[in-house]
Amino acid sequence: MLKTETPSTRHAELDLYPTDKLVAALVDDQFQAVEAVRLASPQITAAITAALPRIAAGGRLLYVGAGTSGRLGVLDSVELNPTFSWPPERALALLAGGNGAMFAAVEGAEDDVAQGAADVLALQPQINDVVLLLAASGATPYVLGALRAARGAGALTVGIVNNVDAPVALQAECGIVLDTGTEVISGSTRLKAGTAQKITLNTISSALMVGLHKTYGNLMVDLKPTNAKLILRAVKLTMHATGAGEAQARSVLEQCQFHVKVAIVALLKKMTTDQAQALLAGAGGSVRSALAA
Repeated sequence: MLKTETPSTRHAELDLYPTDKLVAALVDDQFQAVEAVRLASPQITAAITAALPRIAAGGRLLYVGAGTSGRLGVLDSVELNPTFSWPPERALALLAGGNGAMFAAVEGAEDDVAQGAADVLALQPQINDVVLLLAASGATPYVLGALRAARGAGALTVGIVNNVDAPVALQAECGIVLDTGTEVISGSTRLKAGTAQKITLNTISSALMVGLHKTYGNLMVDLKPTNAKLILRAVKLTMHATGAGEAQARSVLEQCQFHVKVAIVALLKKMTTDQAQALLAGAGGSVRSALAA
């Protein structure tokens, strides 16, 4: 039996726990998710190292999964645009059962090897694409079909699983094993197995965005300010990075459609926003390089 499916010996009488003990059991078990990701750090590092030049060369991030794992992939993909202004067409997610499976289970969808392959091939994967394949069991047929199709097309495959010796990790070019063990509620991989996958996806996508100069220091300077909260955040980030007052920061941001990178360079280099934009373009989008020019 897979570790993720094996009943935990620690909480055999879980249904008898008082609420405070039940909460403690559920929360404390999550710490093992963090530890599993920490132990997999070398594998995560290797995947990011392999992925970054491909993404920098114009590749896409393609997420594939079923059930909880697939929904976590969807979540990571859609958050990259508002957070880093990452083009939506370069972060695509495939979920077994289609978009409707985001909100309701589609029975049997995860067992369809051929559909996994067909869904990936419909995206016309290229050599610079990076395919993140998520499966707690590590043997989900839909994900294995997608993996084999992606490899056949020459894309980089990254298998993220929660069981050792799992086919998805072994057959991918980069395998990441998050050995989270048994769940408090037996087999419910929406618990710490899912938490470990979420941490890993956050780490991979965030590290890639940092490598693509989407940050300045630890400041999120390439966000897309699509609402009042994010507009205020853009102003605050610009003020923090430059020491400018709120009125000045907002004025410069308005001149460049609230592009924080451009405003920072314009303020610190004492130039127009058009000049700052050109300088950033010549520096590959790196605020540090633009400021040093």
